[in-house]
Amino acid sequence: MNLDSILTELKRERDRLSRAIAALEDSNSRAPISRKAVDHVANNSNQQKRRGLTPAGRRRLSLLMKKRWAERRKKMS
Repeated sequence: MNLDSILTELKRERDRLSRAIAALEDSNSRAPISRKAVDHVANNSNQQKRRGLTPAGRRRLSLLMKKRWAERRKKMS
């Protein structure tokens, strides 16, 4: 990497940090967000990511585990 490319990268980083600082200072001057609103957003994002087992999937997993443990018991005998 030559000196010019290093300087260009550093200037980009400086500009990015300046924008981030300005955005934080601007958001700091606004009215604070209520705790209830923050919890609501957090709960919605968690619900969207969560996936559960369907009844068919739960049954399939149960049968596989029973089979696995039966094989282990056979080996122990």
